Amino acid sequence: MPLAGKGMLLTSMNIDAADEADFNRWYDREHLEERVAIDGFLEARRYVAHAANPKYLSLYSTETLGVLDSPAYRARLADQTEWSRRSMARFRDMLRVVARITISKGTGRGASLGLVRLRPTPDNAGAWRDALQEKLAPQDRDGIISMHLLESEPELSGATAGIPAVRNEGARDWFVLIDGTHVNAVSAVIAERFTGPAAAPFPLPISVGTYCLMWDIAKSDVARG
Repeated sequence: MPLAGKGMLLTSMNIDAADEADFNRWYDREHLEERVAIDGFLEARRYVAHAANPKYLSLYSTETLGVLDSPAYRARLADQTEWSRRSMARFRDMLRVVARITISKGTGRGASLGLVRLRPTPDNAGAWRDALQEKLAPQDRDGIISMHLLESEPELSGATAGIPAVRNEGARDWFVLIDGTHVNAVSAVIAERFTGPAAAPFPLPISVGTYCLMWDIAKSDVARG
């Protein structure tokens, strides 16, 4: 199926090697489940870089964009656990993006993820969105499961409540997600549709990267727990 919900929170960061074991333990034993338990959150996924920077990436799907500005979410941000406060203070190069899911094609999730960051302008956003309706078609590519477009919401993105995200100069950036069964398939689509001669009408992306899935959790998993 396409991505669940209409909203998404994307976070990525680096972490010093000395803090990495505790950082991963916090994400795996507390943070993802705590976030998915919030009203309106549907699922979350964690990734580690195959060829990307920052090293770690997380995606949180929500029923609507408004969930990411809801009283329940804001209450959680204002009442972080001690482990959360300690872990978040160690983030480096953090990107925090609240976005609308405006295109979602395909069925299911992949073990590998491509991330393409684009920077539209008000003048070309409509034409780019139309072009992406065709570019984000996974049906004819072996190893590609689904493809999606996230359009950032600048008023909700960036640092908040003790989360030290970097200043987001591209607060209106778009992020293409390419879900695939293996990194080679994902990399090939990035090259063919976004960085090669067939990239038009788009300029070169702000950045591209490939990630490997670490694990995921859905609301039903939290309920069973």
